[in-house]
Amino acid sequence: MTSHTLKLSNNRDFLSQQLMWIGISLVISLAISFIVPFPYSLPIIIGVFILLSFYVRQRAMKRMGMSGTSMFGGYNSGSTLSYYCMNCGTKHNQAACPKCGSKMKRVGS
Repeated sequence: MTSHTLKLSNNRDFLSQQLMWIGISLVISLAISFIVPFPYSLPIIIGVFILLSFYVRQRAMKRMGMSGTSMFGGYNSGSTLSYYCMNCGTKHNQAACPKCGSKMKRVGS
């Protein structure tokens, strides 16, 4: 496959997934609105929609290999970033290099 057809395939997959989740949330919302009377159904539908959105997001993040995300978007993986001095190459987690004092650094794992 060429890069262009791979991108089109990924776009189609993404669009089909989004349409599927929109359809699922619409069916759930309609079912709740038929079962529960109006004033009570609206907050229930909103709550279900929010929970479904969190579920879809968690599922997508797991698929990308980012399972350490929190509910509100922070990244809580427990792995800390390491910085490497661009001047001497020393690994450190400080503002300035403890060896040479340079503030130029790059991020590493």
